[in-house]
Amino acid sequence: MFLEERQTKILEILNADGKVLVKELAEKFKVTEDSIRKDLSALEAEGQLRRTYGGAVQIKEKLQMNDAQKRRISDVDAKRKIAAAAVKIISPNDLVFLDTSTICIAIAEILAKKNLPYKVITNMVDVLVILARNPKINIIFAGGQINRSRDGFCDGLNLEFMAKFRPDISFIGVVGIDVKKNSLSSHDIDSGIHKAKILNISKNSYIVAESGKFGSEANYTFATLEKVRGIITENGPGDEIFKALQDLNLKIILPD
Repeated sequence: MFLEERQTKILEILNADGKVLVKELAEKFKVTEDSIRKDLSALEAEGQLRRTYGGAVQIKEKLQMNDAQKRRISDVDAKRKIAAAAVKIISPNDLVFLDTSTICIAIAEILAKKNLPYKVITNMVDVLVILARNPKINIIFAGGQINRSRDGFCDGLNLEFMAKFRPDISFIGVVGIDVKKNSLSSHDIDSGIHKAKILNISKNSYIVAESGKFGSEANYTFATLEKVRGIITENGPGDEIFKALQDLNLKIILPD
């Protein structure tokens, strides 16, 4: 297990239990207690936790994490699988749009490690920071007024900027995919309006979503399923959902 992956798992456990113990983490990850202490020190330096004797606890601010932080440390393995499948359909000649989605963060992490001249436009701060590590990647950042819960920009200024572009391929996150109601939905209205705009201006759009989002419905419906070319997920949906998606001529893309 990579260092970054282990630290992400530590934060998942901390988020669930409120505290972690060095001895238990060392046994779980099959590493030395000294390695775990170094992990906790690094995470404390980032403001992710507060170290205590024999372990660590959540800091007060983390007990009230914003939506973007909570989403980032949930379903990490599934998001990485989805991201890996998404990257395989990207050509270096494509102009790629990465949405304010934690799966798009995972996509950016993969692209940043490749030695290819990708062209990416994004409205998410974390995606920008990750891609900026690779000087070969041509990055266009779409700003505006910050939406802190989305860790990005989805206001009117941003929409005016995005209207000038025609991405070859866009990856869009959702909260809910309801096949029976033929809907894609989000909790955040501004974000939903922004996603709908991206679907309209993109040549090809794909939903990136964990399989648990099939059958779910959020507060704001921003598009119908016909607006996208396909859905990238980590596990195939049930037969009924799969048949309904096929009837809509949607591709289902799964990890190898």
